[in-house]
Amino acid sequence: MNLRLSVACMAIALVAGSAVVRAESAAPAKLSNGELKQMERTAHTADQYQALASYFRSRQQDFRQQAREEVPEMARRSLFMAGPALKYPTAFDSSRNRYEYFMYETHQMSRKAAYYESLAANAK
Repeated sequence: MNLRLSVACMAIALVAGSAVVRAESAAPAKLSNGELKQMERTAHTADQYQALASYFRSRQQDFRQQAREEVPEMARRSLFMAGPALKYPTAFDSSRNRYEYFMYETHQMSRKAAYYESLAANAK
């Protein structure tokens, strides 16, 4: 029962967090690591900082969507957590770890976007 309550709380928190307005992206949908590092190194104008911020907001929304898709899978896998031969990590543990990873990445992308938004505001 405790497990179902925690899954329900995660689902509610995820739905409440999805009310954030998605920023329209002027940056490409997906950059390679090299391209991203190059953009970060060469950015020095407000428009370039804003492009980086919108890229990170886009990535934030992607990770939030992946986390949202993982919640029903966690709920489904939580039904199969019984039996004497239960091994760790269970399928539920794997699903929960994926959810936590996606939420961690969501927060990291939000932090980076806020950083570049502040740089863009200061550059104007």
